[in-house]
Amino acid sequence: MSKTIAIANQKGGVGKTTTAMNLAASLAALEHKTLVVDADPQANSTSGLGINPKEVENSIYECMVDGVPASEAIVETDIDYLHILPSHINLVGAEVEMVSIEQREDKMKIALDEIRDQYDFIIIDCSPSLGLITINSLTASDSVLIPVQCEYFALEGLGKLLNTIKIIQKRLNPALEIEGILLTMYDVRLRLSNQVVDEVRTHFKRMVFDTIIPRNIKLSESPGFGIPAIAHDAESKGAVSYLNLAKEILEKNGFT
Repeated sequence: MSKTIAIANQKGGVGKTTTAMNLAASLAALEHKTLVVDADPQANSTSGLGINPKEVENSIYECMVDGVPASEAIVETDIDYLHILPSHINLVGAEVEMVSIEQREDKMKIALDEIRDQYDFIIIDCSPSLGLITINSLTASDSVLIPVQCEYFALEGLGKLLNTIKIIQKRLNPALEIEGILLTMYDVRLRLSNQVVDEVRTHFKRMVFDTIIPRNIKLSESPGFGIPAIAHDAESKGAVSYLNLAKEILEKNGFT
């Protein structure tokens, strides 16, 4: 059984890439074959997992626009069980190039269908927009995980994202589910953080993961070394939290 999860929120700075990298690395640490698809032109997941985007020959861009097989673009990372389908700055132009292409919303799904059975999990790091690349990511996914930061205006824009998900469910991917809402950047010292947790849990109830991701220096530092937090400091609060999230997702999906 393979599961494809998009990490999406059009709001920037909510911990999308941190979540994509560290959730994928945690699933790999638990010996589940995992692929990260970097669908963000900034290519932060690519560099954060030790791959130089400037040296990438084939990326998700070539797979979607030129029809290059995904198997020719996938790169192994230094972590067992963890591979990446990298991104490239060219992805910025993909939305314009794909406007007149038939089945333009299905290009990522078509690319991933070929390799889907080789992995237990495919984690897609979406770009911070609701454009064509994100629509492709959601069309290619079984579910969507939504990171929400524990700060002011946490719920701002969430309605827009949920509305987009509904449209995609209706028109492009009826099987798309919400994997859950993940609270990120939690600071135990701030009353505001606790208020946001209460507000989100009141609003969305069982949709919210039990695991909460804290603000953590190791989570911030590790991409600079080209590794996820679990490889940087496995005992740090950030690494442990993402490992707990991975276990929660495994249990929810009947992998345990």
